[in-house]
Amino acid sequence: MNDNHFKFSPQVILLPMFSVLLLWMVYWVEVRYGSLSDYGIYPRDITGLRGVVFSPFLHGSLEHLYNNSLALVVLLAALAYFYRELAWKIIAYGILLSGLITWIIGRSNYHIGASGLIYVLVSFIFFKGIMTKYYRLVALSLMVIMLYGSMAWYVFPDVDNSLSWEGHLAGFVAGFAFAVYFRTPEYKKMIRYDWERPDFDPSQDKFMQRFDENGNFVNPPPPETEEEPLAPEQHPVFTYRFIPKEKSGG
Repeated sequence: MNDNHFKFSPQVILLPMFSVLLLWMVYWVEVRYGSLSDYGIYPRDITGLRGVVFSPFLHGSLEHLYNNSLALVVLLAALAYFYRELAWKIIAYGILLSGLITWIIGRSNYHIGASGLIYVLVSFIFFKGIMTKYYRLVALSLMVIMLYGSMAWYVFPDVDNSLSWEGHLAGFVAGFAFAVYFRTPEYKKMIRYDWERPDFDPSQDKFMQRFDENGNFVNPPPPETEEEPLAPEQHPVFTYRFIPKEKSGG
């Protein structure tokens, strides 16, 4: 698989746009008709299991929703462009697995918000890019860690008790598991030059022949020239002039 594998598609724009739009629509419903926090994850309670599906769409404040929306736009666009075959699997399975882990280890309180999914995306994109060792995906991993590396602090307890560190940790673990489990193609850089080909022979290349075994530039031997045949002798050129006969008088 070469560089042509990464192609822009409408999904790169539509997926983050509609996902964030859905979150804001749900928040409008909450503002208009009342909080839906009871549909969040409530750990180790059978009724609380419904929050595994519903909790990513629920937010407790406008600031909470705003921060998650910005992160989702960037991360979902990157996922759709660089991992388009896996995008929907990572999102769907990420919501379920991170939600189940939160339900198992979480404190006895309602856990809501898309933060768990955000940690899934950050973790998956970072670890998968490092594992592939492909320069574009490694660069993406480094960009993600520059933007969201500080989020790693919030997977630990007591850093901020107002946040669900359990949901963050669950998303981080789920993303790492997906990076290990899901396979990606063997990415190869697209061949543009002859010297990038595996069967390239430097000894047959005209440019490489200008260097000796120590890498020093050498002048090529003078080209062999064939002796030009001697020019034929120039034959004399005669010009002719018509001389009329003189008329005799009579």
